[in-house]
Amino acid sequence: MVLYRVGYVLAALIAAQAAVAQSHELLGEGDTVRIGVFQNPDLTTEARISERGSITFPLIGEVVIGGLTPADAEARIAQQLSRGKFVVRPQVNLSVLQVRSRQVSVLGQVGRPGRYPLDDVSSNLTDVLALAGGINPSGDDNVVVMLNRNGKPTRTSIDVPAMYRTGDMSHNVRLQNGDVIYVERAPQFYIHGEVQRAGAYRLEPDMTVMQALSVGGGLTARGTLRGLEIHRRMPDGQIQDLSSVRLTDAVQPNDVIVIRERLF
Repeated sequence: MVLYRVGYVLAALIAAQAAVAQSHELLGEGDTVRIGVFQNPDLTTEARISERGSITFPLIGEVVIGGLTPADAEARIAQQLSRGKFVVRPQVNLSVLQVRSRQVSVLGQVGRPGRYPLDDVSSNLTDVLALAGGINPSGDDNVVVMLNRNGKPTRTSIDVPAMYRTGDMSHNVRLQNGDVIYVERAPQFYIHGEVQRAGAYRLEPDMTVMQALSVGGGLTARGTLRGLEIHRRMPDGQIQDLSSVRLTDAVQPNDVIVIRERLF
């Protein structure tokens, strides 16, 4: 019984938070709303807000509610019902059934790139990434988020897996209309020469040369660790050949690990 009551209270709190969030969001083109008038069930209406920001409501006809909060839209409809003497002291309730006017773009290495509507409950970074099918295996853990707050665009990089590893969800930002999420391709390294599976591979955090070689399947029968080299692009764009390489050295993005053939 105690657990039931706790669950009921939590559900009520979540519903209340969603209602508060919804009450502060502005209605816009494409949003679908449901409007009811107390003790007047015949006036109950479901409508989609048009390009002009308006809907058609019984008795009063076209009414513009785009750009208003739900509470302000309720007041406007009630005012027009009262002014036309259709309903005495009308009590209007408006709820948002579907949000289409507030959208974010999700681009890059995700399951389903595109534009996604924001609702009043699931508008955090991780929620929207889930809607887009999550990050692809080739996607980077650090997600780029472009925010626009008060006309000031900002760019931030958020390590999504780190939030779950540490339990710190403070970077799980709440998104707003027009924000952009971009998932870049994860950094790669390359193995060339006498390895079982030469090619390009995803660079994991803190990966060492030994771990990189294991990803490539290890050396062939003709391969040797003598003369192991790494070709590395330096900040100035020049390629540097590193010959004194240890198995415990860290691999960097775009490194090319070269495994030589033994001479005898």
